[in-house]
Amino acid sequence: MRDIESKEDITRLVQQFYQKVLKDDLLHSFFSGIDFEHHLPKMIHFWSFVLLNEPGYRNDVTKTHINMAIKKEHFDRWIELFNETVNELFAGEKAETAKQRAFLIRWTLEGKIKGK
Repeated sequence: MRDIESKEDITRLVQQFYQKVLKDDLLHSFFSGIDFEHHLPKMIHFWSFVLLNEPGYRNDVTKTHINMAIKKEHFDRWIELFNETVNELFAGEKAETAKQRAFLIRWTLEGKIKGK
C-alpha cells in the first residue's frame, strides 16, 4: 500500500470514512442530518490542511462540536472507524500522521466537551 500523497487520496479517505459513519448504528444519528454536499469539501480541506499543508483552512473544529451530546463511546467509535479506514487505504508516514491527528482531535474535543 502507498501513503497519502494528494488531495485525491484525502478525498477518497474522507468519502470512505463518512460512508462507514453513516452506516454505523452508534454514530449515524450525529451525521444523518448533515448536508454532505456542503460538509465533505470542508472535511477534505481540513485534512488537506493537516496532512498536505494546504493553506486557508480557518474553521474552529471545537466550536463546531462543543454543543453536541458526544460521549466517550462515540469518540471511541469515531476513532476506530477513522483508523480502520486509513489502514484499509494507506500505509506510511502521512497515514500514521492522520491517525495521530485524529487522536489529538478526539482528545481535545473530549476534554472540552467534558469541561463545558
